[in-house]
Amino acid sequence: MAERSFLGDMLTTLFERRQADQAASDERSLPDLCRALLDAEGEVSGIRLAQTILDRYGTLDDAGRRDFFTFLNDDLEINVNALGAAAARYAETNDLKDYQAMVAQTETRRWELFRRLNMPMGATRALVEMRRHLLVALKDQPDLKRTDIDFRHLLRSWFNRGFLVLRQISWETPASILEKIVEYEAVHAIESWDDLRRRLYPQDRRCFAYFHPAMPEEPLIFVEVALTQAVPDSIQGVLAEDRAPVEARETTTAVFYSISNCQQGLTGISFGNFLIKQVVEELKAELPGLTTFVTLSPIPRLNAWLRTQPEDDTTARVLANVATEDEVRDTAAAYLRHAKTSKGLPFDPVARFHLGNGAQIYAVHGNGDTSPNGIQQSSGAMVNYHYDLTKIEANHERFQQSGEVALDDAFQQSQSPAKTRIIPGRQRIAS
Repeated sequence: MAERSFLGDMLTTLFERRQADQAASDERSLPDLCRALLDAEGEVSGIRLAQTILDRYGTLDDAGRRDFFTFLNDDLEINVNALGAAAARYAETNDLKDYQAMVAQTETRRWELFRRLNMPMGATRALVEMRRHLLVALKDQPDLKRTDIDFRHLLRSWFNRGFLVLRQISWETPASILEKIVEYEAVHAIESWDDLRRRLYPQDRRCFAYFHPAMPEEPLIFVEVALTQAVPDSIQGVLAEDRAPVEARETTTAVFYSISNCQQGLTGISFGNFLIKQVVEELKAELPGLTTFVTLSPIPRLNAWLRTQPEDDTTARVLANVATEDEVRDTAAAYLRHAKTSKGLPFDPVARFHLGNGAQIYAVHGNGDTSPNGIQQSSGAMVNYHYDLTKIEANHERFQQSGEVALDDAFQQSQSPAKTRIIPGRQRIAS
């Protein structure tokens, strides 16, 4: 077995080296290589060409990438005249062959190029990185949006829920993946290996991540969970170094306190809604005593929004970080309930995510996150979103239909008319 493995590895190395030598000697331009790949009929020649293109792309600087994306955008576009003619023929004949011809014309050649580029081993990771570069280029070249639409369409297909694999991340997980968890943590920075251990090792802590079979060593998104006996009101308490762990079987509440997307190239492809719901099912199966599922979430756009509003005394104190805890809490609650985008959705992106998943606002805390980042974003405010399993679907439907912000009974009972605020020059805002 060992000899057979060694021989296989040696042959693979020689084959890959030969392919690399062939790629290095191919003097065609990158656009010409792409056209050749689109015309290639043999699988072996197609794989070799695809690898050559990906290798050549990997050597490009920013200017070279912009030129490549311009080629994709302008030269591999839909043939509008051919599509119109095909649609007219199908409308006249209603024939299956004419239907197939029409559908073939609706796909840009970019789609087929991306599909063929995905043939070599490791190509999916390279294409995700290519889209990350495209998103950067879009900032200066918004006309590249057509190419991004095609790219995102294919990535959504390749990374749909059916292909995702849920894995628990523990202290026994390979170090190469743990290093990426540290690197990708986007909500509450992991300061050291000891800090990571405190989040993974105690029996009242969990971490779950989605992976894709084509990228088995690259987490796509992960969630950190604290198992507690009550709904927490601050991240300081959840992450305290000297906290006393509790027996997992004695906990009643699962707290999702950090959700981090790991791959910028997959921006716009949502995994979080599936992740939370699957993790809830995993935890319920393991610990039947869990009855409450909440988040402890940041409010990242609060202060940015307040700076756009006509200032009153309370707003000024909140922005200057001299407000009382109650003032911060009530201001944050008003923001979460009433600050909207032009489309009528919550202004806060984390609120859009959880409310769109069917959660509801449970409680707002004025001193939830006293870290420098928490103070800068929201003057320390945090919020619990409650995933009430009996109301998720109804909340989701109302949010999709009207943008309604669902409020937990506990939150509504904690409010009073005395906490109603009016922001000068704006709509009435009640916390």
